[in-house]
Amino acid sequence: MSNRAPDWLKQAGYDLRHARNALKDEDFEWACFAAQQSAEKAVKALFLALGGEGWGHSITRLLMDLRQKVRVPDELFAASKRLDKHYIPTRYPNGFDAGAPGEYYTEDEGRKAIEDAVAIYDFCHQ
Repeated sequence: MSNRAPDWLKQAGYDLRHARNALKDEDFEWACFAAQQSAEKAVKALFLALGGEGWGHSITRLLMDLRQKVRVPDELFAASKRLDKHYIPTRYPNGFDAGAPGEYYTEDEGRKAIEDAVAIYDFCHQ
């Protein structure tokens, strides 16, 4: 079986581009979700590159598991915890008492999510 790490990393880059485009379009909830997806896929790419496989959608949990293979900088855990919070409520109205997700997310949150995703992507792209 071939190593699909390059494919996962390439898609992580596409997701990051999508996050930036969503931010420009003022779709801040989608910027946050796409940033989360980018980081998740980048970590899974690194797992594959190291001969393993990451499971689940929590970037924090994936990074904790990755520590068995490489040293993960502490600052990435703060970034992963912020990004993990964007996995469900960015997409589902029942993540809030009332209203749609797009009513809750801000430009600053979108920018920070992209910044966090870039940090994780860059670490995994080494």
